[in-house]
Amino acid sequence: MTANRNPQAEQMADESMVRNLDAQARAIWPQEKLLFDSYGLPHDATVLDLACGTGEITSRLAEMLPDAQLIGVDIIDAHLNTARQRCAGFGPRVKFEKADAFDLPYGAQFDLVVNRHMLQAVPDADKVVAQGVKVLKPGGRVHLVAEDYSMMHFWPCRTDTDEFWRLGPITYARNTGSDLRSGRKVFTWLSELGLAEVRLDYVVVDTLRVPRATFSQIWTAWRDGYTDVIAQNTSLTRQQVWDGWNDMIAAIENPHGYACWQLPVITGVKPR
Repeated sequence: MTANRNPQAEQMADESMVRNLDAQARAIWPQEKLLFDSYGLPHDATVLDLACGTGEITSRLAEMLPDAQLIGVDIIDAHLNTARQRCAGFGPRVKFEKADAFDLPYGAQFDLVVNRHMLQAVPDADKVVAQGVKVLKPGGRVHLVAEDYSMMHFWPCRTDTDEFWRLGPITYARNTGSDLRSGRKVFTWLSELGLAEVRLDYVVVDTLRVPRATFSQIWTAWRDGYTDVIAQNTSLTRQQVWDGWNDMIAAIENPHGYACWQLPVITGVKPR
């Protein structure tokens, strides 16, 4: 296993990530909730939100499943404290614990394991997936939002945004031990782990389905949190990275422009 399990720790803990998680949740939840609705979860489901961050989705799942018991785990103390404050009104049925996604301290006890926006940021992401499957009950379901940063486009743009992603963020991730195109691999990982009913859906974050301001906030947060580290770990200068982000933001905000980010959502059921 790769020695540094969290090469993006500094970026994940930055205030820009808190902004990002908020905007992503507002952009994605209306479509993602339809997937959760389709799973037929028991009314008293036990749910693990693996790498829960600030509890944005934990809180939404707690509202959606009023009789469920939920545990959110993360390794960033500040995020866990925010999550506890956010979910305090749900009482003891929602709790948050510090835990390592590569070595979960639970048995096979969950009806649903959720992992969102994490796999692209860590090395050996397949091992995190295996941990999530390990703690499912027989008949339980895993729900993974696994990003693939080749599944996006923007127009009009002054620069080649495909080249920006290839030379910038994707190369940065590869050089620091993670894979921004892990989303395309997760179907295979779940199939090889023996899960049943493996399926792949897409949440489409685009300028037709999501308010442009919300979409833009995601990209602005990424720009603010990742520009320096991308420039430090690729052939792009800081100005090139900054300009690349701003070019995409301009396309998102352009009332005549179109921008699209497709997010793979992969699910499967642990055999009984």
